Amino acid sequence: MDFRCGIGYDVHRFKKGRKLILGGVRIPHPFGLIGHSDADVILHAISDAILGACGLRDIGVYFPNNDPQYKNISSRLILEKVFNLAKNKKFRIVNVDCMVIAEKPKINPYNTRMKKCISDILGTKNISIKATSNEGLGFIGKNKGIACFAIVLVKKNG
Repeated sequence: MDFRCGIGYDVHRFKKGRKLILGGVRIPHPFGLIGHSDADVILHAISDAILGACGLRDIGVYFPNNDPQYKNISSRLILEKVFNLAKNKKFRIVNVDCMVIAEKPKINPYNTRMKKCISDILGTKNISIKATSNEGLGFIGKNKGIACFAIVLVKKNG
């Protein structure tokens, strides 16, 4: 059996007046994340982890932040396209494990919806989304942004 794992990381700063989208779910918050796309750090970290597990290049190669066609693109669409790249290389997703680092908002109330969104795209129910704070340290601790780490395990089919 050919199992491979990949790691992904993403971080974005907050900005007033932007929508906050995490794990494909709109979360009520006075600040959203700055990015060329919708800046969903969870879906970006998962996308990079999938790409890495499949031996592909990083998310910026496939969705460059200076390409106007990706301006304000939904990260759900990014994840779908990355998943199709994995399927084309004959990989299936075994599981996804994410760690969100943020002071606010608390993501636990949205956890089930985020997992369902990701599961619907990737075709696996083995999704874990956890959260921690930065205990007041650094820019995340000062509530100026959010980061996410993701690890993905894939299995080569055939």
